[in-house]
Amino acid sequence: MHILFGLIGLLLVLSLSWLISADRKKISLRSLFLMLVLQFLLGFILLRTTVGTTLVGGVADLFAALLRFAQSGVDFVFGGIVNQGSAPFFLTVLMPIVFISAIIGILRYLKVLPLFMKWVGLGLSKLNGLGKLESYNGIASAILGQSEVFISLKKELPFLSEKRLTTMGISAMSTVSMSIVGSYMSLLEPQYVITALILNLFGGFIIASIVNPYSLEEKEDELLVENDQEQTFFQMLGEYILDGFQVAITVAAMLIGFVALIAMINFIFAKVTGWTFQELLGFVFAPFAFLTGIPWKEAVDVGSLMATKLVTNEFVAMTQLAQGDWTFSPRTTAVLSVFLVSFANFSSIGIISGAMKGLNEEKGNLIAKNGLRILLSATLVSFLSAIITGLIF
Repeated sequence: MHILFGLIGLLLVLSLSWLISADRKKISLRSLFLMLVLQFLLGFILLRTTVGTTLVGGVADLFAALLRFAQSGVDFVFGGIVNQGSAPFFLTVLMPIVFISAIIGILRYLKVLPLFMKWVGLGLSKLNGLGKLESYNGIASAILGQSEVFISLKKELPFLSEKRLTTMGISAMSTVSMSIVGSYMSLLEPQYVITALILNLFGGFIIASIVNPYSLEEKEDELLVENDQEQTFFQMLGEYILDGFQVAITVAAMLIGFVALIAMINFIFAKVTGWTFQELLGFVFAPFAFLTGIPWKEAVDVGSLMATKLVTNEFVAMTQLAQGDWTFSPRTTAVLSVFLVSFANFSSIGIISGAMKGLNEEKGNLIAKNGLRILLSATLVSFLSAIITGLIF
């Protein structure tokens, strides 16, 4: 039965995308079909085959090793502060971002990441029917993050149209940053994190090509990526280490504020209605959770976590999933976990537009103008990835 409802959910997501499309006549059905087939194929490989589980296991072991190395640095600085046997979220989940960020900086300095992003972006443009720059942006967003990716495009920003910026915003909000993947893996099963990364990448292309289709002239479609400013190795390393620390501090501050705000709102709603705010949102999101193939008896709780992710951020929802007393089935856990792995939440509108404004005021205003459209599209990407996971699992 879950397959039937999953297919209905898939049709609903594509239909909603079509309804809010800016130009339905320019939608490329061929590219859509190819990307959907590829999503199902990659999802099946990652979730149901020995090759996929071996690959996921290898990547998970890699990040586990990186997190162990990161913990060495954390223990050196903060050792003795915490009580024996405790595992503070800031030290065990957020601080490793500093080390992962340093690794990213080294790979960029050695020209490994730019080369990878350039040629994979060019190859993807042949498949997804989007521009080369948009394809590059999809890959770069998954590696660098939703705000950092636009730094690598600052030379091209003045020449990008509103439509192209909107597509890039959808890709950026649909994915996550490599520097934070290790932190997700400490809260969710690594298999689901990696599956979400792959599915969201192509899901972003699918939804963007329906919601925001357009055609480009050959001159517009040139891929120009600005080279990094010349730095010594240790200048670069220091910059990325500080960037990673800033990300960790920012996420920590957001979590403190959002968790406290939710606690206050839940208290007020409980006093007035007898229900917490999240429980009420759970009922609103339950039908959507049900259409991902989740049984109705679990849909309200799942809907509550989905809503929490949308109104706060993915870390808050992941933490509640990891630390809560849930009795979800393995398939429900897989579907929900995949849904949570993206930056699709209200605060991301401010993050993306703010990052853009720091580089180009005019383009930042265009992103802010289309913020709700971008968020809705990115949320549809999350539902699309979750539905495909439910159909395959």
